[in-house]
Amino acid sequence: MWVDPDDDPRESDAVTTDERGALLDGLRHFRLTLEMKCAGLDPEQMARRSVPPSTMSLLGLVRHMAEDERHFRRLAGEDSPRIYRTAEDRDADWNGAVADPAVVEEAWRRWRSEIELTDRFVAGFADLGARPGGEGQLREILMMQISEYARHCGHADLLRERIDGRVGQ
Repeated sequence: MWVDPDDDPRESDAVTTDERGALLDGLRHFRLTLEMKCAGLDPEQMARRSVPPSTMSLLGLVRHMAEDERHFRRLAGEDSPRIYRTAEDRDADWNGAVADPAVVEEAWRRWRSEIELTDRFVAGFADLGARPGGEGQLREILMMQISEYARHCGHADLLRERIDGRVGQ
């Protein structure tokens, strides 16, 4: 077991009774799962690549998800350039994930900052049918974000198992 089920931060006694609550609980669950999969690792372990030729690493996942969370800024109409990706290196979120404590710290800071902004943005909409930025309904955008986290948490599971054998939850 990763953590004792009684101590799992993803679980709560709150009962979800509506669509918004269910979507936000799902998003919270996968954000915490990513954080748990990275817990206790040093910069070298965070930056360790999966299998060649892939550049995927846990650190790269954190950086990648910060970029994904940033999408909500653009929906809000902000001029929000990419954090890591550039025209020259579209995979800079992965390629720049190097075993440097400052890079790891910055990735976590960015990810948490983007999550905070996403949460404030979503809280500003009473109607999940709203179409922020002229895109899909907010409910669809949240589902896509949950799906992106779920997919990458599966990757994180495999990456973590490769690092130290920890699996599950």
